[in-house]
Amino acid sequence: MDKNTKVLVQGITGKEGSFHTSQMLKYGTKIVAGVTPGKGGTYVNNIPVYDTVEDAVKEHDIDASIIFVPARFAVDAIYEAVDNGIKLIVVITEHIPIIDVSRAIKYARAHGSRVIGPNCPGIIVPEESLVGIMPYRAFRKGKIGIVSRSGTLTYEVADILRDYGQSTVIGIGGDPIIGTPMQEAIKLFDEDPNTEKIVMIGEIGGTMEEEVANMKKKGMIKKDIIAYIAGSTAPKEKRMGHAGAVVYMGLGTYESKISAFKDAGIKIAITPYDIKNLVS
Repeated sequence: MDKNTKVLVQGITGKEGSFHTSQMLKYGTKIVAGVTPGKGGTYVNNIPVYDTVEDAVKEHDIDASIIFVPARFAVDAIYEAVDNGIKLIVVITEHIPIIDVSRAIKYARAHGSRVIGPNCPGIIVPEESLVGIMPYRAFRKGKIGIVSRSGTLTYEVADILRDYGQSTVIGIGGDPIIGTPMQEAIKLFDEDPNTEKIVMIGEIGGTMEEEVANMKKKGMIKKDIIAYIAGSTAPKEKRMGHAGAVVYMGLGTYESKISAFKDAGIKIAITPYDIKNLVS
């Protein structure tokens, strides 16, 4: 993704879709069209609205889509984007049923499309393009790649690292099934010539962070990784906010992730404010 990426907004006429379209346009994102069934022929923020993605791609070159569609319609929006050849699909919508998301992500992969999310803040290449809902004042162009399961921590850590700036920042989402897991995002940063170091913001639950540590230990990741895990003080047996923050049979605990990082030589931040010192 860069300053030339042409973006479609699915659900552009809704409250969230229209607001964040205006914010993305202010940042310089090249939004070329929007889609809302029944609203074709209208405009939002001077962006033309179409009834279907098929109608939009007939009139515009489109590289990426961002979805603000309500949960009960969001999976159909993903299928519609995939079927019309859109290769990057950012799903902001939360509360989509797991089975439906799983099938949609499998379908997208089979057709060569990448999904980021759902339930994510999106992706930003600072000073070039924002496809998401991040408060862009926190970001600055630089050489640090950030991948995060937490929306809020994404912005806070980016702001902490303003002196260094960021190459790309990806909020992958906090659901148990997501389109671009931590391992894939880290691998992409490792291959990105604009990224010098990688910051990984994880949380308790799931095993993505342990799997990244295993990749690092095996030499599959060459660049330095600085990791922070949220949830060190979370009480046991308490339901947490993110659907993916579930601990199974001792796996996915704060302790298991920290142990894996130490074994792989990954630098560990105890608080988000430690990340700046570890990056330097």
